[in-house]
Order: sequence, then C-alpha cells, then structure tokens
Amino acid sequence: MREPWFTRLVRIERIVPDLTVADLAAAVREHTEVLGLRVVMDHGWIVTLADDDGRQLSLMTADATAAVNPDLSVFVDDVRAAFDAAVEAGVEIVHPLTAEPWGVTRFFYRDSSGRVVNVGAHT
Repeated sequence: MREPWFTRLVRIERIVPDLTVADLAAAVREHTEVLGLRVVMDHGWIVTLADDDGRQLSLMTADATAAVNPDLSVFVDDVRAAFDAAVEAGVEIVHPLTAEPWGVTRFFYRDSSGRVVNVGAHT
C-alpha cells in the first residue's frame, strides 16, 4: 500500500477522546475522583482533564460552534494540510475549517463508521 501524501506533511501531536455527557459537572467529578485526573481546560461546555504525563480526556455537553459533537480530537502541526488531505480522501466534512475564538483552527470529518473526528491546531 502506498503511503498517503499527507502523512509526509502532517505530524500528529496528540489524540484526545471526546465524551458527550449530559451533566458536565458530574462527569468531571467522577473522572477526577476515580482516575485522579485534573482539569487543564474549562470552557464551560467542554472540560479537558489530564494526568501528570499529559494523557487527556475531554468531556462536553454540546460543541460551541459545530452542529455535532466529535468523538475524538486529533491535534496536528498543519491543520490546513490535514484539511486538504480530508478533501482529497473524499470524507464528509461536517464542520468547515474554522479559526475558533478560543485559539484553535479546526474542522470535523465523519469517517466511514460514522465517527466524527475533530482535527485541529492551536493558532
């Protein structure tokens, strides 16, 4: 199998599972008490928890600017190249490439199994 062209252009920095929850405060409490994670980001609608080694878990109610919630987030060094790769691959783009007000440029695509992937980079 030939290596896709985008793998030479995009470096994955981290992958974070995104869980949709009904009660954000309860979910944060549960995961911090059971797993010992701590809050590293809180935007009110999404909270990211982490351990001391940088492993992360995000919990969210409803995405602030997208019509759907992602199942996972993949942070890359070049989000525009990743977006071009997604278009080239023909996957469904469910949230356009957007510079968000909280300092992330991102887009979402839906994979063939229906999972929504948030691909972003800090801007």
